[in-house]
Amino acid sequence: MELQAGVVAVQGNVSEHAEAVKQAAKQNGHTITVETIRTSGIIPECDLLLIPGGESTTISRLIHREGLAEEIKQHVADGKPVLATCAGLIVLAADPNDERVDSLGLVDVSVERNAFGRQKDSFEAALDIDGLDEPFHAVFIRAPVVANVGDGIDVLAQVNDTPVAVQDGPVIATSFHPELTDDSRIHNLAFFGTDK
Repeated sequence: MELQAGVVAVQGNVSEHAEAVKQAAKQNGHTITVETIRTSGIIPECDLLLIPGGESTTISRLIHREGLAEEIKQHVADGKPVLATCAGLIVLAADPNDERVDSLGLVDVSVERNAFGRQKDSFEAALDIDGLDEPFHAVFIRAPVVANVGDGIDVLAQVNDTPVAVQDGPVIATSFHPELTDDSRIHNLAFFGTDK
């Protein structure tokens, strides 16, 4: 089956996400085209959408300026899957706890930015994640955490009893950067519902 994926490319690890979703699609027997998205008009054609990390205030400003915000909202309303990582989680959160972030309100959580500290406090951890048979090697870089979850939110993983991966309908959002490993299982889980 031919799929089209879009990576919102206003900031963040765009090429790494593109490679990870290609690997996940191949493992599931799909051919896939990956588009980098900086302007409106592409998201409506996408089956899958990725929102990378970066700086949440910058991402928020650019997706609104370029007309991507409403297209992302419609993508989710149509039940199409999204994977949002690190700053992507903040931008999609109902409450980003930062008035500079014009959030999309697509994930019913509040977040705390840089919850583990600054760049020097970045770390890696083996996480048990609901839906995966084996622990996932997660890379945390100036990572947010989920401070509060709304009704209907599935918490997929935690660090010290604090949620770092959640699912709200078709959206999976993580505090960490799954694209910075060779393990595409988070992309598999988000887009194909498998642990390959």
